[in-house]
Amino acid sequence: MFNRSHYVKSITDLIDRPEPLPELLFLGRSNVGKSSFINALTNRKNLARTSQNPGKTLALNYYLIDDAFYLVDAPGYGYAKRSKTQRDAFIIMIEKYLLKATDLKAVCLLIDFKVGPTEMDLLTYRFLKELSHLVIVIATKKDRIPKTRQKKQENLISAQLDETDAFFPVSNVTNEGIDDLRGMLAEIMGMR
Repeated sequence: MFNRSHYVKSITDLIDRPEPLPELLFLGRSNVGKSSFINALTNRKNLARTSQNPGKTLALNYYLIDDAFYLVDAPGYGYAKRSKTQRDAFIIMIEKYLLKATDLKAVCLLIDFKVGPTEMDLLTYRFLKELSHLVIVIATKKDRIPKTRQKKQENLISAQLDETDAFFPVSNVTNEGIDDLRGMLAEIMGMR
């Protein structure tokens, strides 16, 4: 799984979605490292564009994975330098997507391992659970905490996310946790 991947299109309205296939949504706050993580997950250096400036993604980006499903990359939430109009448009777009995406199999909610879940992360997590979506929490940047403190941080994060469907601390730098996550995603997407 994740052997072949390519960009398909970006949309801001669900009417423009590509042909129906199962979908896997990636959601997280700005600067959580979503694009870098997607590149590590797909073994591609530049599939998702990375930037030094957070908040560059403004649409739902569709990537076709192994001709079997879409990985959908949502704009990062919580970016303070966006205008109120842009923030409101983002919220409306994501809510519409979550309510109407009939092919959505799971939501991967990315949080920063070092920072832990922010208030906005927790609100998003609860909203996803209320909608009865399968939520996989992925804690990026695990390598930024010394190994001696990683288990404690993992426990602190887990305690804040009651009834988590799945929790994966990962590192894009060392690839720790990424193979296990690929295995779970393969099962969810019916590829195992």
